[in-house]
Amino acid sequence: MITANQVKELRERTGAGMMDCKKVLTETNGDEEKAIELLRERGLSKAAKKSGRIAAEGLAAAYVSEDGSVGAVVEVNAETDFVAKNEEFRSFVADVAKQVAERNPLTVEDLLAQESIAEAGKTINEVLTNKIATIGENMSIRRFERFESANGTVAKYIHGDGKIAVLVEMENATEELAKDICMQIAAAKPEYLNREAVPQERVEKEMEILKAQAMNEGKPAEIAEKMVQGRIGKFYGEICLIEQAFVKNPDEKVGKMVEAKGAKIVRFARLEKGEGLEKKEENFAEEVAKQING
Repeated sequence: MITANQVKELRERTGAGMMDCKKVLTETNGDEEKAIELLRERGLSKAAKKSGRIAAEGLAAAYVSEDGSVGAVVEVNAETDFVAKNEEFRSFVADVAKQVAERNPLTVEDLLAQESIAEAGKTINEVLTNKIATIGENMSIRRFERFESANGTVAKYIHGDGKIAVLVEMENATEELAKDICMQIAAAKPEYLNREAVPQERVEKEMEILKAQAMNEGKPAEIAEKMVQGRIGKFYGEICLIEQAFVKNPDEKVGKMVEAKGAKIVRFARLEKGEGLEKKEENFAEEVAKQING
């Protein structure tokens, strides 16, 4: 049985009508991702982002060395937004970002085992455990990215007081240009640098959906194929950084603008707090009743 909550969530992720959402959920036995594909094939939905379930609390933070050669972005999760505003927690997250940049751990497990540069004699895991005890809330280091540039510049940008952290490596870029690109990444949410970086299976899946859309519009197969070739460019323009419209001047593509300035984007990372995580929803009345009866 399809629940009202399932319909509501699908509607929020896709912008499709309530009845359309209920219909495709019924057809797919409640499989949300398949339902999204069906809505798109029928032209009833825009591409749904997997970030539609953002809910976990915490902070995304960044650190770049003074010479701009090394940088890192990290995401540390907590249970409530209240803790994300706690200065002790914020200081810990900043220390973790610096630790990643300076000590170059390969994985989160490696990072947790390293000796803390902020608290000598303790591992990062021990420091984290102490923070959980003193702050009184569960916390975890979820992920990080680290860039080291031999002949370029690493720049960072934090948006929304720790909601989004961006790191970019560029060559021959001014400080202003690097900041513009960081803000572009924060605002436009690119997934890849260029077309070559997009996995082939992702492209093939998109082309299948675009062809189904065209066929559902009543177009013959050969015309549908041509329409797919025309529409796939828009797909790349949404997910590839260098093909996106520049937010400061939408008539200009990011790649062309950067090239005209004699610069180059090498790579980027964008961490959004809680992206892809579901937060447990508590029923306040039930919680109070549990405490009274407990």
